[in-house]
Amino acid sequence: MKNTLRIERAIKDITQQELAEAVGVSRQTINSIEAGKYVPSTLLSLKIARHFGKPLEEIFQLEEGD
Repeated sequence: MKNTLRIERAIKDITQQELAEAVGVSRQTINSIEAGKYVPSTLLSLKIARHFGKPLEEIFQLEEGD
């Protein structure tokens, strides 16, 4: 699954740590999601989308084979 977390963070000018605190996870979790090493739960995905004020599909996109 692809995501635009790094871009969304840059637009809001927030760090991985700030996003992590806002959605209740560790900075390492945010780093792993950005790197494509971890697929977040539905709940976490929704929290992230809400934090950025965007629909889920604008931040997370399925790739072929997902």
